Amino acid sequence: MPSADHGEAFHDGVHVHPLRVYYEDTDAGGVVYYANYLKFAERGRTEMLRDLGFDPPALAAVEGVAFAVSRLEVDYLAPARLDDELTVQTRIVKIFAATLEAEQIISRGATDCARLIVRLACVNRAGRPVRLPECILTAHRSVTGAPPPGAPKPDQLQSQAKKRA
Repeated sequence: MPSADHGEAFHDGVHVHPLRVYYEDTDAGGVVYYANYLKFAERGRTEMLRDLGFDPPALAAVEGVAFAVSRLEVDYLAPARLDDELTVQTRIVKIFAATLEAEQIISRGATDCARLIVRLACVNRAGRPVRLPECILTAHRSVTGAPPPGAPKPDQLQSQAKKRA
């Protein structure tokens, strides 16, 4: 199901998704309505999955899983306005058996507009938590260089080498 080509969407393990602010995204003053940052973040996460080679409806059909937000923390840092070109950067910061945590930064050029920490639960068709599929973990490792679960960390390797010496 996943493809090996991740294109130009990932830079140093961070997924980058560009978007533009439209009238529908703003309030009467032309400023992005606060809840729309959540939509922008969702688009970034969905496109990250696509760029890893997973079509979300196909992931549900083939693997029987989907992702549901179980926790969300947002810091609004600067307003985005009508017609701004924004970038949604998504980085997976923690992976657990059935959840993962992503940091997302929505920015306009060098200015960060919002920073989100999102915990996503992997759920089955009944909405019950299930382990993350290995294909997702493998695809994530392919763009981040993260070691497989259970592999020794670099500091563990150094301490093992010192013990042998």
